[in-house]
Amino acid sequence: MNYLAIKHIHLTCVALSFSLFFLRGIWMLRGSPRLQQRWVKILPHLIDTTLLASALTLAWLSNQWPFAQPWLTAKVLGLLLYIMLGTIALKRGKTKAIRAAAWLAALLTFAYIAAVALSRNPLL
Repeated sequence: MNYLAIKHIHLTCVALSFSLFFLRGIWMLRGSPRLQQRWVKILPHLIDTTLLASALTLAWLSNQWPFAQPWLTAKVLGLLLYIMLGTIALKRGKTKAIRAAAWLAALLTFAYIAAVALSRNPLL
């Protein structure tokens, strides 16, 4: 596959991953039983695995790597923070207030990652 095809797959997965995380956050805030449906537990992992695979493929095709490119380093560190906050928001937060705060912080972290990706500037 060529670079543009992989990039389209990556961007599609970004949109799907964000949309599903946003929806699951709304469901969490409302206490919806939909969070316990099987597809809701499986689909994010499939999307995120494809997202990560496409990211690694893009890095390989463009010969750009984290810790060599500051903007990619910022994206990787932002991704780790996003995963941590998302886990607190949807699973590990002890109260709804903690989960809501972690969800909002994860959304802001996602916005930072997207801004870095578009500008290739980690310092925004």
